[in-house]
Amino acid sequence: MSKDRIHRKLAAIVAADVAGYSRLMSTNETGTMQTLSEYRRLMDDLIAQHGGRIANSAGDSVLAEFASIFDAVECSVNVQMRLSEAATGLSEDAALRFRMGVHLGDVIIRGTDLLGDGVNIAARLEGMAEPGGVCISGVVFEQIEGKIDLSFRSLGIQSLKNIARPIEVYAIELNKEDRLPPAVTFSSAKFQQQIKYCRSDDGVRLAYALAGNGPPLVKSANWINHLELDWELPVYRHMLAGLTKHNTLIRYDARGNGLSDWDSSELSLDAWVNDLEAVVNAAGLDRFPLFGFSQGCAVSIAYAVRNPHRVSRLVLFGGFATGRFKRPSTTPTDLDRFRAIATLMRCGWNSEDPTFRQMMTSQLMPTATKEQAQAFNEMQRRSLSAENAARHFETVSNFDIRDLVSKVSMPTLILHIRDDLMVPIDESRRLAAAISRSRLVSLPGKNHIPLENDPGMPQFFEELFSFLNGRTFETAGAPTVSSNSTA
Repeated sequence: MSKDRIHRKLAAIVAADVAGYSRLMSTNETGTMQTLSEYRRLMDDLIAQHGGRIANSAGDSVLAEFASIFDAVECSVNVQMRLSEAATGLSEDAALRFRMGVHLGDVIIRGTDLLGDGVNIAARLEGMAEPGGVCISGVVFEQIEGKIDLSFRSLGIQSLKNIARPIEVYAIELNKEDRLPPAVTFSSAKFQQQIKYCRSDDGVRLAYALAGNGPPLVKSANWINHLELDWELPVYRHMLAGLTKHNTLIRYDARGNGLSDWDSSELSLDAWVNDLEAVVNAAGLDRFPLFGFSQGCAVSIAYAVRNPHRVSRLVLFGGFATGRFKRPSTTPTDLDRFRAIATLMRCGWNSEDPTFRQMMTSQLMPTATKEQAQAFNEMQRRSLSAENAARHFETVSNFDIRDLVSKVSMPTLILHIRDDLMVPIDESRRLAAAISRSRLVSLPGKNHIPLENDPGMPQFFEELFSFLNGRTFETAGAPTVSSNSTA
């Protein structure tokens, strides 16, 4: 037998490293090294107690293997719980937070070290974990679900860097007090969404979902979507529940966020329009009403102009024809501020500190409760990367579809929150002035993202369902404008 033969085996792999290790070292090198040594002794003991073996350790990283996936998961959880106890009372700069990833897969043995895809996937999972947290692959979840006393949160199917195939990822919920609000549970099967996948023209994989019963209603993607979190968190789920009350809702995560591919090569209006087309084709739809929200309105308008034979009715909620960079009212100071926001996104989006994301949240929904704001802050962080957030923001800020708006030919309902801080209602007034077969309805409230108890939501659904059920407003001249009586 050749001495060069590659030896392989199936193993449960745990990868771990310290979050923000370089920053901690630059702040307090001696203290960080001392704390790391103490934590490593604790970690090494627990790995041994659970029957594991350390295959590699360099700097702050640890790679361990276990014969049992249960031992690997239980060890990871125990390590994080013990390290959390050890960090009690320490400042954020003094405490070290490990991130851990667990995978079950084939590995290559070279001496005492382990190599191969199984190791690489565990390392990528570790990179997705929150500081002090554990992420596991779908393979691990299938083995331990219902057999171990732990709670899990699905992070969906992810495209991991340098991993050829998408990987389903779950986070282990370690601290009950830190858990996000529980998922809303609907007793009726009509609210059980079915998630599917398709590919756009350029090969980007898109996640889309169907929920509810009745005639189809297609919703274009907006900032920020996550097919699973949208239902779970107290931000969008009331709107989704309303939209699925009388219709089969077809919606999707845009490229670069949610459950769709994050590593997309192009973010542009044309790419997003092509993605919408790929989803409706995959869903087998010929003709349907189209609902756009926020920047999804520009995507919907562009699609409707390109495919007037397929869009029966158009609903535009909180929309605009020009992004921040293109509006005549934007001053040079405004441009500097918007560019600074994009820079801050790249620097602070993935931070544990939600301060920057809270700035966005306070503009999108200033009347949100603490629970709603915290949920949306976390949703932003988990739905897309820092780079994709900045690219998304810059792309939308450069939207300019003024040459398309007047070409919209189907009946169009335009709705806008009257005191919207993020997108002024004047943007919808301009849309209504340019679309001949349109009606503008202004709704009371301040939130760009409407919340469940917002005063305008009852009228929103009343206007929407009336329009979808056949209400028309053909006019010879200017579009109809309606305002709530409380104006």
